[in-house]
Amino acid sequence: MSGFSSEERAAPFTLEYRVFLKNERGQYISPFHDIPIYADKDVFHMVVEVPRWSNAKMEIATKDPLNPIKQDVKKGKLRYVANLFPYKGYIWNYGAIPQTWEDPRHNDEHTGCCGDNDPIDVCEIGSKVCARGEIIRVKVLGILAMIDEGETDWKVIAINVDDPDAANYNDINDVKRLKPGYLEATVDWFRRYKVPDGKPENQFAFDAEFKDKDFAIDIIKSTHDYWRALVTKKTDGKGISCMNTTVFESPFQCDPDAAKAIVDALPPHEPACTIPTDVDKWFHHQKN
Repeated sequence: MSGFSSEERAAPFTLEYRVFLKNERGQYISPFHDIPIYADKDVFHMVVEVPRWSNAKMEIATKDPLNPIKQDVKKGKLRYVANLFPYKGYIWNYGAIPQTWEDPRHNDEHTGCCGDNDPIDVCEIGSKVCARGEIIRVKVLGILAMIDEGETDWKVIAINVDDPDAANYNDINDVKRLKPGYLEATVDWFRRYKVPDGKPENQFAFDAEFKDKDFAIDIIKSTHDYWRALVTKKTDGKGISCMNTTVFESPFQCDPDAAKAIVDALPPHEPACTIPTDVDKWFHHQKN
């Protein structure tokens, strides 16, 4: 086990809901800054934000102290991704690699667009449905270059090292061979998931082709460098909270008591609120 645990505050599917992360000593930490990028040689940590098959768009709150996971809000309303026929919610365990940041001032040479100001996204393709706030160890297999409303938004394809089939997956071609149709479905999902909200289809670099493991790891390493500049104040994060408890070279480091005070100020965990029934609608529309 990773030694990390999570603690919920308020009720899921409300504006107040938060998931905080704790280390093996039970101290509150930032999943963005305090969880190491590497779990092992060539194995990365992944923060699970959205379990597979679910719809609530949960994400690391980059602007909140300690960066808890919370549900995304647009125009005052909690966000849920639509069910795009034939998919139910997210079609992988979805999350982020800690200690990475897609710098909005860096114009990516591959996409011609700047970063989306978030940690790098991961689609975990294993058979287990993970839990929100779970920290898993993943093998990186490849990457997709999505362009979301003019911003570079890389999507890393990875598999949980604890998956029973993990040994069979070592690069993107293994996914093509062993999970036929999954990568095509992934592109289709990302292309169209905002269309039910009245948004245009997303675009991709490289004609929506997946790049291999080595390419993916190079991209991840570059986002780790941007993160380091952010958390050591060499880059101005413009509203991003860099508060952390373990990054020694960071001027934003705080003590565990200050971190605890932030969590203690929030309402206690309550049973989940009911998800709106229209989240279960299925959207059918012509693929372009």
